[in-house]
Amino acid sequence: MRKKRGMDRKSETTQRLDPFCKYLYALVLKQLDHPKMAIKVLVESLNEYPYNWSAWKTLTSIVKTKETVAGLKLKDNCFKQMFLVDVYLELQHHETNELLDILDALADIFPNSTHIAAQRAMAHYNMRDFDEAQRLFQILHQTDPCRLTTMDVYSNILFVKECKAELSFLAHTAIKIDKYRPETCCIIGNYYSLKREHERAVLYFKRALRLDPNYLSAWTLMGHEYVEMRNSASAIESYRRAVDINPRDYRAWYGLGQTYEIMRMHNYALYYFQKATKLRPYDPRMWCAMGDTFERLGRYEDAIKCYKQAEGNEDPEGTAILKLANAYQKIHDKDTAAIYYRKVLRQREQEGGDGEERRDNADALLFLARYCKSKGEFVECVRCCNRLLDIGGQVKDEAKSILVELREQKRHYRQQAQEGKNTGESKLQVSAPSNKRSRQ
Repeated sequence: MRKKRGMDRKSETTQRLDPFCKYLYALVLKQLDHPKMAIKVLVESLNEYPYNWSAWKTLTSIVKTKETVAGLKLKDNCFKQMFLVDVYLELQHHETNELLDILDALADIFPNSTHIAAQRAMAHYNMRDFDEAQRLFQILHQTDPCRLTTMDVYSNILFVKECKAELSFLAHTAIKIDKYRPETCCIIGNYYSLKREHERAVLYFKRALRLDPNYLSAWTLMGHEYVEMRNSASAIESYRRAVDINPRDYRAWYGLGQTYEIMRMHNYALYYFQKATKLRPYDPRMWCAMGDTFERLGRYEDAIKCYKQAEGNEDPEGTAILKLANAYQKIHDKDTAAIYYRKVLRQREQEGGDGEERRDNADALLFLARYCKSKGEFVECVRCCNRLLDIGGQVKDEAKSILVELREQKRHYRQQAQEGKNTGESKLQVSAPSNKRSRQ
């Protein structure tokens, strides 16, 4: 009863407050770790006065799941749509069609908004559609050349695609605009990282953190640099600071898993990969990383389940299929392994190439050559061996030995067939006179 009366008093108090005081009250509730009450008060404040963007950003920081977002009783307006875009990007929302539809609707209302253009580029970045994200960021940079907000994300894309000239130009431009912005330091850090100058990259990430200690990207990227420098303790510290700032940063959880994997602490790595997978259940990289750890722990059945999840999430690189084939080979299920190795080869043939045989096809072709030989599928076996001869190296010698064995087998079969034929003819010659006498 006392608790109920207390809640009633709180609701009466909030009703007497104006929208701005409700916003301040929600900030206090957030600091006191009362998220449900804070969300309720923020919704009331925003329904009365939707123009307070700080209140929308606070609501974004409190909301943890898509289900919570769906349960918010907010009035429908353009600010709600902007909030949905913001929170979906924060939650790494994978239903991209819904997100892009909202952005299209907002672009019709605000056709010249650089903020909406940046959000669209961020959406494609989260989808790992780096080509489209790069194109959108280039247009944004041309439209607003003095913009530094979100340009650190653009530098991440240029780093991944190894666009040295474009990243160098972006870094020089950022320095001219404002060299004391955390985004500028982050861009320069990515530039030095791409040049393999990891110590200088760490120096600039540290400068970004002096300017803004809660700058999430700098902590995560600095962790990546420490991994490259084989400084596992500093990498773990950087990633932990990142997840303390934002527990929804899957990159930091994933980085922790990779670091513990390097240290061969597989159970710890598995825990952090599971955290990353919960945040990005549609990302095949997370499932493959968890599957690799299960394999190292000898849990092949669990590894296969993870690889199948990765395959079901449209793995564009075909990594999961190859890992499935290897896993089935390790548990001696050769029939299933052969199915997945054939899938690997078909997928790579569809990707095309310059006509030369890919060296990374060697393991699949060698396994299929041996498998087909054991099953008597000699035509496919010869085809695989011929492709191995084009690759060269050690597999070329193994392919030659398989072909020699096939020729010996064929010669043996021919000799057996010839001997059988000769034996049959001799039997007929011996038995023919007796048949003749009996008929007489």
